[in-house]
Amino acid sequence: MTAGPADDVVVLAARELYRFYRAGEEETLALRGVSLQVRRGETVAVVGPSGAGKSTLLACLAGLDEPSGGEVRVAGVRISHRPETERARLRARHVGVLLQSRNLLPHLTVRGNIRLAQDAVRSRPAVTADALLEQVGLGRRAGALPRQLSGGELARAGLAVALANSPAVLLADEPTGELDGETEELVLGMLRDRAADGCAVLIVTHSTEAVRGADRVITLNDGRAHEEHKGTAHAKEHSHVLH
Repeated sequence: MTAGPADDVVVLAARELYRFYRAGEEETLALRGVSLQVRRGETVAVVGPSGAGKSTLLACLAGLDEPSGGEVRVAGVRISHRPETERARLRARHVGVLLQSRNLLPHLTVRGNIRLAQDAVRSRPAVTADALLEQVGLGRRAGALPRQLSGGELARAGLAVALANSPAVLLADEPTGELDGETEELVLGMLRDRAADGCAVLIVTHSTEAVRGADRVITLNDGRAHEEHKGTAHAKEHSHVLH
């Protein structure tokens, strides 16, 4: 169990998010009026069965996708319903995104991937690429290409890229889905450290360990969200993993 939120400052807020997809005459409702808040220093786990809308929600929260209705605010600034160039600028400054894959460009070294992320923000980075890599235990792998890294090293390198600009919000999509137990514990520990430093952390996950360590758990089902008591959510997530 993590420590409680550092204060009551809401860093990430979604209000009545809807997301519709159309293919010919067919319409899919991926999100149906989802609202949530994540405070500074808080870790929130989002769980639910496959197809519930979890990855769609994370994409909308990160400004990678536009909701069909509703809005998303990060650090008090509306990130939704803006041109992609503006969303990208706000995302680079305020949001770190940790994906299960695709966090690293294959032709760049680990250090190069971090510096590319930092180049997207005009101000000088609060922490250097090499200092970030030391923090995640990859100081000696700065010059390695992604294909030269193990699965655990890739996860830590992806986290370093997500933290490149000291974001106010860290969004993680199944960050431990392909990791062994020891590496999963390491990555979840680093996410807890980010929250302890005041970052607002939201994890989309099937991991019972991630659910156990969260301050709050939100369950998505059929595009609708509701908050559950930790014990209930943990039991349901264990059922999802088994089935």
